[in-house]
Amino acid sequence: MKLKNIASIILIVVMCGLLIYGYNLYTKTFTSNTNFSEREVYVTIPSNSTHEDVREILSPYIKNFDEFDKVFHEISYNKSYFPGRFLLKNGMSNYDLMQALKLNIPVKVTFNNQETIEKLVSRISSQIEPDSISLLEVFLDPEFLKENNLTKENALSMFLPNTYEFYWNTTPLRVRNQLHKEYTKFWNEERKTKAKKLGLTPAEVSVLASIVQKETAKVDERPKVAGTYLNRLKSGMLLQADPTVVYSKKLLTNDFDQIIKRVYLKDLKLDSPYNTYIYKGLPPGNIAMPDITSIDAVLNPEEHNYIYFCASVDRMGYHEFAENLSEHNKNRDKYTSWLTKNNIE
Repeated sequence: MKLKNIASIILIVVMCGLLIYGYNLYTKTFTSNTNFSEREVYVTIPSNSTHEDVREILSPYIKNFDEFDKVFHEISYNKSYFPGRFLLKNGMSNYDLMQALKLNIPVKVTFNNQETIEKLVSRISSQIEPDSISLLEVFLDPEFLKENNLTKENALSMFLPNTYEFYWNTTPLRVRNQLHKEYTKFWNEERKTKAKKLGLTPAEVSVLASIVQKETAKVDERPKVAGTYLNRLKSGMLLQADPTVVYSKKLLTNDFDQIIKRVYLKDLKLDSPYNTYIYKGLPPGNIAMPDITSIDAVLNPEEHNYIYFCASVDRMGYHEFAENLSEHNKNRDKYTSWLTKNNIE
């Protein structure tokens, strides 16, 4: 009888202990344990982070990290923290936090108007974990470029400005493959056929489109500008595109952040393969990253007989077009006088 009583007492003590433990675990698990005033915050945990790294990253947002960490390791199936980008909300309990740190939130990566591939990888790396050096390495991989009929000079033509979705801790190779997938999807048979009809490869279309885009910000004028440049190419003329001179100047000084408002006669003599006042045909690569409207403007050019154009002073942002040099000189003199009058250098 005494043994039975002792057993009952032991059972009661164990049950009480389990209840207390369960209550404490429940309280620790489902009581708010956040430490920020914002409605929500995103945190990133880099790949190969140590436990101490995670503690340093999460502590500013969690009231009691040790308590959370204990709960995490007691009830989480996976005992280690995942790398990635995670959304924490104000008022989250330890359980909520644990669930949130299992849900890797994708990043919307956006880029446009990049003048060099170095600027492109810098822009992309500012939004995800891979650094610019690792991205540049896979983007300019010789074997990859060869497989896609690209060179180091025109590799920028493969990247279409847009918004893409990646996991923050994605790999450089996955970034490149996804962007290449979008590139091949864009260059469908219809666009390839139009490029072939113009006697251009997709990369060459992109190079010309980059000049068109730098020449005019007016989307409705781009087919007309593209038609003018194509007329020059067909006739064997020099393109004589001022944007290529601007690019040459930036390239030679290795300063792509400088703002050049005016091209002078002395600039036209800059010895650079990108200077279309000296070298015939298209430059070896893009002078910028053209958007889709510029590429399609080249593929669907306006048909006309213009071979010259000059910035307009009557319709700001647009150009005055001419079929002969005499008419063009009048337009150019008018524009040059306007620049001088307004002290634009």
